[in-house]
Amino acid sequence: MSGFFGVVSKKRCVSDVFFGTDYNSHLGTKRAGMVFYSTREGFRRSIHNIESSYFRSKFEAELPGFRGRMGLGVISDTDPQPILFNSHMGRFAITTVSRLVNIDELEKHFLGNKNHFTENFEGNVNPTEVVANLICEEDDFVSGIKNVFQKVKGSCSMMILTPNGILAARDKLGRTTIMLGKKDGAYAVASETSSFPNCGYEIEHYLGPGEIVKVTADGYEILKPQEEKMQVCSFLWVYYGYPTSYYEGINVDETRYRCGACLARRDNVDVDFVSGIPDSGVGHAYGYGNEKGIPYKRPYTKYTPTWPRSFMPQNQETRDLVAKMKLIPNRAVIEGQKMVLLDDSIVRGTQLRDNTVDLRNAGAKEIHMRIACPPLTYSCDFLNFSQSRSTLELASRKAIKQIEGDEKDLVEYADQTSDKYRAMVEQIAKDLGIDSLMYQNLGDLVEAIGLPKERLCTHCWDGSSYF
Repeated sequence: MSGFFGVVSKKRCVSDVFFGTDYNSHLGTKRAGMVFYSTREGFRRSIHNIESSYFRSKFEAELPGFRGRMGLGVISDTDPQPILFNSHMGRFAITTVSRLVNIDELEKHFLGNKNHFTENFEGNVNPTEVVANLICEEDDFVSGIKNVFQKVKGSCSMMILTPNGILAARDKLGRTTIMLGKKDGAYAVASETSSFPNCGYEIEHYLGPGEIVKVTADGYEILKPQEEKMQVCSFLWVYYGYPTSYYEGINVDETRYRCGACLARRDNVDVDFVSGIPDSGVGHAYGYGNEKGIPYKRPYTKYTPTWPRSFMPQNQETRDLVAKMKLIPNRAVIEGQKMVLLDDSIVRGTQLRDNTVDLRNAGAKEIHMRIACPPLTYSCDFLNFSQSRSTLELASRKAIKQIEGDEKDLVEYADQTSDKYRAMVEQIAKDLGIDSLMYQNLGDLVEAIGLPKERLCTHCWDGSSYF
């Protein structure tokens, strides 16, 4: 995942862009960048590696050197951004939240036409540069963005900074989100509404799937209306999104509260307390506990002084180490107690298995896991969720292999009413060393979000979505 934040203002906007971008830090750990435009200096850009540091500490010293009333920033879990381009449409800067599944095909297309690439990302072409080249195949920005939507498989939302304002375009199926904020004399474009309040902005407009807008300090103009079909990622509410954020007008934390309540209504386990695995499991656990009328306690406390960020490094060895460092068990709360723990999802299960060992060592009597979404069974073809991990490493797929010996038809295992589904869940619980495991019902999750099923991407659970 990644997140961006842009501002067009009637006065200097450097501070707004800096703080607004920082509020997207939960969405990525690889690269961050900012770019500003001023009539005197043109475009001025900076990009930093943030894998071992924070956005704020990397960019704070550079703020006095930036100028301009227009700018944008990005926290990227993929490529270095923003990209600067000089084209037949003029100079522009571009940043994307994207996954180009067919990037190899697009690279061959451009190289075959004797185009070239200047930016690299981990030995490959930079996806944002590929998007910029697709835009420049056409005569104007709107036609160019439509060309991106037509040729990219995966997902792509973008912001383009020009001398005349910012163009914002949401992914053609709306898998990722863009919102506009407004305050006196300025407009902001963001991936997360949680970046608005403390920067003084109010939510003004939610871009629809495929919608393109031009934003200036005086307002915004819709250059292309939204499409009818939408496949917004359900994981925005379950995991990615910050608790205070809204997508499609629906608050993240309230959705998690409803998810937990749904799980509680289906559950009859007898426990002493409920807890959420920090951070994204907490909202789900409050909903569960209040629905069941049992106390909320903290058997784990997150160690925030050195490990405050919610996203984990992509390197598996480092990720396992950080997972161990971030959560400290509290024996006083754990010993002799029966507990139910809420978490957003189970990917590989490594962290939960380690958590279980810690809880057992601290004297836990019973450990029950309740997961806010169905089992992750299919690979994500649309975003960067678990991109670096093999689908066969998913806890569900490992359990299926243990049961069947070889890969089998996944449809029955995704059917939550089937015997094979129940056998898979039991095997996952056994692998994790817990007393019981329950996953969210997909229908309950859809109801908790509050959008029709056909407008949500639920592919990683049921394999139902499309390009």
